[in-house]
Amino acid sequence: MNLGSLKPPAGSRKKRKRVGRGEGSGHGGTSCKGAKGQNARSGGGVRPGFEGGQMPLSRRLPKRGFRNPFRKKIFEINIGQLTKFPEGSIIDHDALVQAGLVKGRGDGVKILGKGSIDYPVSLKVDMVSRGAREKIEAAGGSVIEVV
Repeated sequence: MNLGSLKPPAGSRKKRKRVGRGEGSGHGGTSCKGAKGQNARSGGGVRPGFEGGQMPLSRRLPKRGFRNPFRKKIFEINIGQLTKFPEGSIIDHDALVQAGLVKGRGDGVKILGKGSIDYPVSLKVDMVSRGAREKIEAAGGSVIEVV
């Protein structure tokens, strides 16, 4: 057996529809577009959301609030959640992802002060609240803010 003799399994590959290649193909004549009309024309069709002149749903619904396009996704983790880690461990973004506390990349991680920890850990995160920093350092741990 060599690479030149490999073939895909039967039925796993499908030929593309070749329209406008004669009547014998079954897709000739109007090229599967029907007869006349806006959708049969070159460049024809309507834009997304167009409802034939009826007031579109996007304009009928009330508009409320403001969504900042430049917002940052900051993952918030409480000190109580850090008890998943053993004593003396170094906790950074990768460790938080492996523990399932953070999903994805985001724009940073902030440690908040809810809960308690009674053994030292070393933190390397983007942001730490004042209360969280005090609790970690009181337990003998250290905090390094990575920017």
